[in-house]
Amino acid sequence: MKYTYTAIFTPEETGMYSVCFPDLQGCCTSGDDLSDAVEMAQDVLCLTLYDLEQDNKPIPQASKPKDIQISGEQFTGVVAVDTETYRRFYENKSVKKTLTIPMWLNERAERANINFSGILQEALKSRLQIQE
Repeated sequence: MKYTYTAIFTPEETGMYSVCFPDLQGCCTSGDDLSDAVEMAQDVLCLTLYDLEQDNKPIPQASKPKDIQISGEQFTGVVAVDTETYRRFYENKSVKKTLTIPMWLNERAERANINFSGILQEALKSRLQIQE
């Protein structure tokens, strides 16, 4: 899933930046500079949303940037992430599945040197409308 949330960036006296997502409790991080803070914000946002998806918990509605209260030197920024990309990258290990097909089909497929795993993956991606 693709998500976009507003983050509050707070500059620190040390040159670092703290980043919090007010719509997601406990979703905070920091970076050594603004570029690092943005990268860290993407990481923490993606991991937080991925965990909510994995636990089948509701995903909070994202607030509009204009509705976020800030003070002093703080500023807001929009951070976008894609949990599906994260999932594909980190969950790319193979799992073994047992399946049953008619013997005649198995024999013909073996004679044709069909890669059963490859065909099954292609069929599942097609059925689930997953494009790479």
